Amino acid sequence: MPNATPIVQVRDVHKSFPLGDQQIPVLRGVTFDVAPGEFVAIVGPSGNGKSTLLNMITGIDHPTAGEVVVNGRAVHTMGEDELAAWRGREVGVVFQFFQLLPALTLLQNVVLPMELVKRWPKAERKPRAMALLEQVGLADQAHKLPSQVSGGQQQRAAIARALANDPPLIVADEPTGNLDATTSDEVFELFSRLVDRGKTLIMVTHSRSLAERVPRVLEIRNGLLVRDSARAPHIARNITVQ
Repeated sequence: MPNATPIVQVRDVHKSFPLGDQQIPVLRGVTFDVAPGEFVAIVGPSGNGKSTLLNMITGIDHPTAGEVVVNGRAVHTMGEDELAAWRGREVGVVFQFFQLLPALTLLQNVVLPMELVKRWPKAERKPRAMALLEQVGLADQAHKLPSQVSGGQQQRAAIARALANDPPLIVADEPTGNLDATTSDEVFELFSRLVDRGKTLIMVTHSRSLAERVPRVLEIRNGLLVRDSARAPHIARNITVQ
């Protein structure tokens, strides 16, 4: 959708972390846009800035320099309270380790974001959560605790939780990293269906086989965007990638 206003705009983003008396650069001037409805994979070696970049987009962390705008909001300028409210409405986050609350049932885990944001009337929250669990194939597991279901089922519940407040953007950090190949395929197909329904999805993955199935791939190496498959594959000029 070349004429669509980008839902994500990353502009010359740098990020460094302190190590003793030094600042260690992790991102070194990354720039790209993501249009509404795109499915994007971010790939690259471990420790090269993929998850850090995702944290910039979700507001979990702030850039040292540069700008991040998501759905018209300058994420890098918001304080923590504002970010928490914004993230609850605008971004659904799926983690590698699921991060479901162990003392709550799957249904309660999906209801919780609605209670925190109060986007939906109280009477609608539980029916909506059940509908989302049904959408990910877990309606019959709704009243079980996370420890009582498989890893793949936990991840599908985490996806339902990410959809609780109907955010336009879903970001996933290694969502299949702890899953076997068959379950990984199931999660990927679920992501694809979400994109078909209009969601924008950005996924960090180590899996080359999954990344090859995503319409657009961004490759991060040494904190640099070295490939964007939406354009001709390239290495940025005057940059040596080791």
